[in-house]
Amino acid sequence: MEDKIRNFKDLKIWQKSMELAKVIYQETDSFPERETYGIISQMRRSAVSIPSNIAEGFMRRHNKEYKQFLYIALGSLAELETQLLLSKELGFMKKIEVMDINANINELNKMITGLIKCL
Repeated sequence: MEDKIRNFKDLKIWQKSMELAKVIYQETDSFPERETYGIISQMRRSAVSIPSNIAEGFMRRHNKEYKQFLYIALGSLAELETQLLLSKELGFMKKIEVMDINANINELNKMITGLIKCL
């Protein structure tokens, strides 16, 4: 039996993006303290923006607006991926950590793109 989607919290893309945001918060805890207002803040804001825009778009109840917010979420995903790669280059993260998170980013990108096409 198919689960009924009653609100944004029932969406798999929202759930997956919340998981990604939690991972980003956990990973950036080990970054140098001097980056608190630099890349840590940027990565956390990008990560939080993804589920936030998915939720806001869903609540707009119009496909055109929903798509607009999903596109913003895709933009935040691209920002996060860029910041992730920079973190690796700066030595703040290991290659394996970046690869794991990047796999989640790619999956979420496909999910959001698929939803946009369905709307």
